[in-house]
Amino acid sequence: MNASTENQESGSLDSLKWGIAILFLAGAVVGNYIYGEQSVLLRAVGVVIAVVIAGLVAGQTEKGRNAINFAKEARTETRKVVWPTRQEAVQTTLIVLVATLIMSLVMWGLDSILFELVGFITGLKV
Repeated sequence: MNASTENQESGSLDSLKWGIAILFLAGAVVGNYIYGEQSVLLRAVGVVIAVVIAGLVAGQTEKGRNAINFAKEARTETRKVVWPTRQEAVQTTLIVLVATLIMSLVMWGLDSILFELVGFITGLKV
């Protein structure tokens, strides 16, 4: 078999897997609705099981494997991040709050000036 034939077979098989995953998710929704009179705990467990099975089936597709690899790489990169100390976080927050306060006062002042200017030009007062 050549590469294009393998890709076509893999694509059709992936479509089937996605269809099965969607059926499990739809089954979870419909089952939760149909068995509405049952215990919430039992329905929640059933929905969780259906979602896990759908996730496992979807994880076997090419896009699913790519998503899992992306999540693993993102987790690895997150571990490399140098997180700020508590003092740095507090200082940065205070800087943002002060800058926001200053800009809101500037915008309020400009709004008041423009309001008075437009009222003077048009002769309308509110």
